[in-house]
This record gives sequence, C-alpha cells and structure tokens, in this order.
Amino acid sequence: MTQVAANMAGTVFKVLVQPGDSVAAGQDLIVLESMKMEVPIAAESAGKVVEVKVNVGDFVNDGDIVVVLDN
Repeated sequence: MTQVAANMAGTVFKVLVQPGDSVAAGQDLIVLESMKMEVPIAAESAGKVVEVKVNVGDFVNDGDIVVVLDN
C-alpha cells in the first residue's frame, strides 16, 4: 500500500479519483486550493485507489494522507 500525502496545507478543491480507479504514476489525484492557487497532488507510482480520505471542502495540513493506493 502506498499513502499519498498532501504536500502543503490547503482546502480540497477537487477529488479526481474514486476507490477502484486505476491510476498511472504522475496522474493527478486531488487538487488543493491554497492562497488562490490550485495545486495538484499526483500519484508517485501506478496503482489502484483503495481509499480517498478527503472530500471537497476539507482542510488538510502538509503531510496529511489524502489517498491510499494498492500497488
């Protein structure tokens, strides 16, 4: 299992994947909004989405786990 963490604090602006989705390395999973900028969080490796731990509008801190992938 691979845990994908937020790389900065911000509000979840978009959730681009759902459990069961297959993702490629580098694919955007979540988009955060911080200081009026949209910052994508991408998968570091390919895998299948096991769990999405955030919803649109949630606030996350740097290092919070947002998605769990099964490689």
